[in-house]
Amino acid sequence: MTGFPRYAIYYTPAADAALTVFGASLLGYDAWTARERGFPEGVLDAAPDWGDLTTDARKYGFHATLKAPFNLVETRPEAELRDACAAFAAVPRAVPIIRPVVDAISGFIAVIPGEASHTLQDLAADCVRAFEPFRAPMTAEDRARRKPELLSARQRDHLDRWGYPYVMEDLRFHMTLTCRLSDDRRGPILGMLRDRFAALSLTSLPIDRIALFRQPSASSRFSIIDSWPITGR
Repeated sequence: MTGFPRYAIYYTPAADAALTVFGASLLGYDAWTARERGFPEGVLDAAPDWGDLTTDARKYGFHATLKAPFNLVETRPEAELRDACAAFAAVPRAVPIIRPVVDAISGFIAVIPGEASHTLQDLAADCVRAFEPFRAPMTAEDRARRKPELLSARQRDHLDRWGYPYVMEDLRFHMTLTCRLSDDRRGPILGMLRDRFAALSLTSLPIDRIALFRQPSASSRFSIIDSWPITGR
């Protein structure tokens, strides 16, 4: 994405939730306050380069993607996008509840669902469709950055249709904690993060809100500008 600001519709727990504190402290950045945080005690002892391992994830804040970062269509102002977020959240729907686990996905470590959830897939697909009218078309540079030659045919279709390859059937719901790790680093770090996550005793997680994130410039991080609880039914 070459233009700014960029926006994204993400899931993230409430500002005071234990999972938010867990994720924000590990990333060293709280997207709710747009402020840096110190890493938890002992993390730098286990991985002295922890700051480097979380650089990319820190840029986006602790979240799971529902509508990937996009530039706004020139005729759709931010205020209209915020109104659309409120309207989306107000529609009664089944609220997905997942069993969160810490595991590796494509080489990096994240909080992911322990099992597939059709309700979660439906929520994410609805979100992708609902906010598509706000997304400015991709540039050729944007498309090339996604490395379409490495994607499946269906993922390339998603990229061209929705601006992001991992949507609909290819959804990979995850809350990133690290960059992609080498095989020799992944095991010990995964064990450390699982131990820390276990201390939360979090056996179920309702995906019960959406948040609007904004990145003002290429040198800035994403932060939350508003959030809305999803109306359950």
